[in-house]
Amino acid sequence: MSKPLNIIFAGTPDFAAQHLAALINSQHNIVAVYCPPDKPAGRGKKLTACATKLLAIENNLPVEQPVNFKETSDQEQLAQYNADVMVVVAYGLLLPEVILNAPRLGCINVHGSLLPKWRGAAPIQRSLEAGDEKTGVTIMQMDKGLDTGDMILTAECLIEKTDTSASLYEKLAQLGPKALVDTLELMTTETHKAVRQNDDLATYAHKLNKTEAEVNWQITASELDRKIRAYIPWPVAQFTFTEDTQNRKQHRIRVWQASIKEIETTKPAGTIISADRDGIVVATAENAICLEVLQLPNKKSLPVQDILNGRADWFKVGANINGAFINSEVN
Repeated sequence: MSKPLNIIFAGTPDFAAQHLAALINSQHNIVAVYCPPDKPAGRGKKLTACATKLLAIENNLPVEQPVNFKETSDQEQLAQYNADVMVVVAYGLLLPEVILNAPRLGCINVHGSLLPKWRGAAPIQRSLEAGDEKTGVTIMQMDKGLDTGDMILTAECLIEKTDTSASLYEKLAQLGPKALVDTLELMTTETHKAVRQNDDLATYAHKLNKTEAEVNWQITASELDRKIRAYIPWPVAQFTFTEDTQNRKQHRIRVWQASIKEIETTKPAGTIISADRDGIVVATAENAICLEVLQLPNKKSLPVQDILNGRADWFKVGANINGAFINSEVN
């Protein structure tokens, strides 16, 4: 058996915690776990620990929570752990060169895409939105750039036509830990080979913004379907319905499930073509989108069949899906 590595782990959300769990169950030694400081959460704004910290405490591992690594004392504290390697998974902090160079074998990162495609903060969502047929994880040697380091190992998975960011996240959470352990096995014998990324093929996965969630009926059904799936579980695709009443009351409606309807129509984009137990079919720039699960304000998400039982007047065939905000009727 190869000699175990002494590892510093740095991560934050559940995705990171699943990788930490794999390391805890491996032959290697976790000498410290780094997480961001606890943050206020919930209605009471109580300071709450992240998933990675909770797992570390459960396993009696030392936890460090520097705000950043600008303080010399924080840099020295990390160096004192004498780690062979630092594993970084969705940590959320940029690491200065003094930290990248502190462990004997440097720092490695688990990134949720097949680099150099989708460097940046939202690789899972952007790969779905772009209509990629496959994605995966890349284990890379970190450098001072943003996801620009040399690649040590990749693992792939197919993107299904029904995948959401939530389901793809779970797929990568299964792929990543195994790829990480396999990489560390190579590093124990220092037989790992890092391949330089081709910067000419690089794309950037910009951080998601709430404004992107606004449904645009003027794009194709295929594009809209991908956006709806990419924005689950956050920020969730949504549109405004305006009642055809004197006060023009508005309601934000979230779309949790939809599908493409390959039909030809001369109706303007946004027009309701049909509304029944199978869904609300809305015209787009090309084909139509069938809304299957919606969430009305202050309600839980429900199949359209249940929503139509109480709100059929909001979704009349021939009307615009946005209601009186556009026109109450479309010919």
